[in-house]
Amino acid sequence: MLMEIAMQSDMPQPITIADIIKERVQPNARQEGGTHYKNMGVEPWDVIDTWPIEQQIGYHRGNILKYTMRLGSKDVSLQEAKKIRHYTDKLIQVLEKQNGF
Repeated sequence: MLMEIAMQSDMPQPITIADIIKERVQPNARQEGGTHYKNMGVEPWDVIDTWPIEQQIGYHRGNILKYTMRLGSKDVSLQEAKKIRHYTDKLIQVLEKQNGF
């Protein structure tokens, strides 16, 4: 209830830790495991972002599953875990967009 009142207020809202983390963790601004995608003229995520929202969600869920299932069997586990986090961050971004955030 207090949050709803605060959201309706004309007063500027304080910056929260969640706001800081959200700014720091924008998945399109980074790449885990090299620069091969960042060096392309158009990154795969730029194309995927044009797909219908349900397809974007499925794509990111599939990659989370892939990296989770192969954890420790291909690349170093820490690198794989970072890829899982990266796709999870992107999925959260897509879900927020779907829900108007």
